[in-house]
Amino acid sequence: MSITVRASESSHWYTREGQPKYTVEAKNGNLRNTTLADARKMNLVPSVTTIIGCAAKPGLEAWKLNQMMLASMTLPRAPDESEELYVQRVIKDSREHARAAAQRGTEVHTALESWYEGVMVAEMVDYQMGTGQAVKEAFGEPTWHSEKSFCHEMGFGGKLDLHSEDGDGIVIDFKTKEFTDPAKVDAYDEHLMQLAAYRIGLNLPKARCANVFVSVSEPGLVVVKEWTQEDLDRGWEMFNSLLKYWQAKNKHK
Repeated sequence: MSITVRASESSHWYTREGQPKYTVEAKNGNLRNTTLADARKMNLVPSVTTIIGCAAKPGLEAWKLNQMMLASMTLPRAPDESEELYVQRVIKDSREHARAAAQRGTEVHTALESWYEGVMVAEMVDYQMGTGQAVKEAFGEPTWHSEKSFCHEMGFGGKLDLHSEDGDGIVIDFKTKEFTDPAKVDAYDEHLMQLAAYRIGLNLPKARCANVFVSVSEPGLVVVKEWTQEDLDRGWEMFNSLLKYWQAKNKHK
């Protein structure tokens, strides 16, 4: 199988032309993550997810605590092990699980991008077909564009998973998640803010927006959560407030 390696979005910066600038060349010639200092020199803008990172994420924090609790239940404490060492071992184990989950999510996410670029990945076909069918049932068959990046004049950028400019537009963000019961899939304010900012960033202020949750526990199981226009207006108001806070805090407009 041919694999395309995509740059990490860990640094979350974009040029004023809307191009990702996740890394810069270091003095030794190697690439390193772009920093705030680089962004100031190069007039870069932060990503939507960087801005949203200013706010607490109760759902994510609850998941992290749950992972640590599970790790503590499956890792017995050695008789001569100090409390400090045991706690460190539990934290390390929980982070390993988080890294593995993130890696699996990245693999599924990349396969979904490939699907909308016309590439079927044999090992991921259940995820691809399940997602394709769920999106089709929810939104029909408009002209889709994947992996579109942008920069907005207000000073933020981003890269979308999937969108269409047909009519008022459609904006979709994929979320991989461990679940087997569709009724227990929750969407949070950070998901709402992200989509609300994306549609403004693309100049599609009335676009329909949805999170598409793809189960990594049961391949092919997909839940589409579409937000109301009222929700999206509220999401934009929240995001805009965080944007102003981030810019003032970091002295970077």
